[in-house]
Amino acid sequence: MAPPKLKGLGRGLDALLAANLDDADKGELQTLLVDALQPGKYQPRTRMDPGSLEELAASIKAQGVMQPVLVRPVSEDRYEIIAGERRW
Repeated sequence: MAPPKLKGLGRGLDALLAANLDDADKGELQTLLVDALQPGKYQPRTRMDPGSLEELAASIKAQGVMQPVLVRPVSEDRYEIIAGERRW
């Protein structure tokens, strides 16, 4: 018997985001100023553990960033973080 199909959780970030992004540039990486970023208003974490952040910083120094921070524009020169706020 085949396992049940997952509807959201466990299928990755693509399953949670809209499939049709008409106005967005698909797959384009951009370098943004850190000052242009703002925390996401839907960030589920209310507290960032300092120890975990230190481990993440050490990992980034050793291996680099594995996944870029995902943002969306909120104005001409401001971006809201959607995913990766701990890497910010």
